Amino acid sequence: MSSNTNSSPITLAKRAQVLKPSPILMLAAKAAEMKAAGHNVISLSIGEPDWDTYENIKEVAIGAIRVGMTKYTPANGIPDLRKAIAQQVTEDLGIEYDATQVTVSAGAKFVLFAALQALVDPGDEVILVAPFWASYTTMVELAEGTPKIVVCDEDVDFKLTPELLRKAITPKTKVLLLNSPSNPTGKVYSREELKALATVLRDYPKLAVISDDIYNRLSFEEKVAPHLLNVAPDLRDRVVILNGASKSYAMTGWRIGWALGAKNIISAMSSYQSQSVSCATAVSQYAAVEAVKNSDKHVAATVEKLRERRDFLVAELEKIEGVRVALPEGAFYLWINVKSYLGRSFKGKKLETSADLSAALLEDQMVAIVPGLEFGIDGYLRISYALEKEKGKEAVDRMKNFFYSLK
Repeated sequence: MSSNTNSSPITLAKRAQVLKPSPILMLAAKAAEMKAAGHNVISLSIGEPDWDTYENIKEVAIGAIRVGMTKYTPANGIPDLRKAIAQQVTEDLGIEYDATQVTVSAGAKFVLFAALQALVDPGDEVILVAPFWASYTTMVELAEGTPKIVVCDEDVDFKLTPELLRKAITPKTKVLLLNSPSNPTGKVYSREELKALATVLRDYPKLAVISDDIYNRLSFEEKVAPHLLNVAPDLRDRVVILNGASKSYAMTGWRIGWALGAKNIISAMSSYQSQSVSCATAVSQYAAVEAVKNSDKHVAATVEKLRERRDFLVAELEKIEGVRVALPEGAFYLWINVKSYLGRSFKGKKLETSADLSAALLEDQMVAIVPGLEFGIDGYLRISYALEKEKGKEAVDRMKNFFYSLK
């Protein structure tokens, strides 16, 4: 008779033994469980639009299903989508790209994973700008690379400077991972700041740059956030551009991401994708063609909605004594300084870290917020404001009650 056990005698691979689940998805799942149990939870944790996918995109997807566009596609994506992406980026950057320099796969997260697998050898260093998206470190480690974390605090407006970049580069450095607008801060690099970084990068011709542009169309100052290749087109063969449909087009569950770059890098990524996920979902790809080609007016309306929510919540948060907010210039996150509340006590337990603070806030006020510790810098919380203002106001009121109750 076989026994049903919770563990196997088989030894896990080393990478599996150290692998950590996404802390953001874990927190979102816990909040969902609490909601299902009847608790009035407000989740500000996951980076997901609360508005629906635009109607024009949904209609194209429905039409694709009806005419049978539901089969396997090329591993690097359908030609129409790759052409649309190449045209969009050509217009954004003023640099010509064609469909052979584009690969499409199952979400921007996997595309980033594939890029790191294609570029990083064991022991190679990847420069991460802290605060950074929580999955970066684990993805580098899964490529057997070494995360080289450069802390960029309030003194440098949470952005990498030329001095910090030059200091971080060693003979082992292979990749710089740059994210603008930033998750978690919403900060956007200006053209002048990017020019200064480019000056350093030119001194290290073997250093690749992965530019994570997933929020680039959710920019409050310009239609598209400034890009390294706007000011340094000579670096194009060293830059892998990452983007996707999830954020700008509210298509998180459709799982469509893409990359552009030098043909040898893109080809290697496509081969990796063909041996792993095979291809992105066919229907999602046909929908993404419509998103890229015909959704600018919807994105513009979304940006204005986000601007209103940002300004409203920043004003509400700044009413809480001891809380400071870094005003975001893009994306849909607020990065709030809560250092003045660390070291205080909740139910007799001292809250030493932002993770402690976040856990107590969820327990006491049913508000789920990701701690800054997960983004490489402690003393902060990241709030997603992709939700209605009324819900945001209620969440801030609960936060205020919690903070003021600490001893």
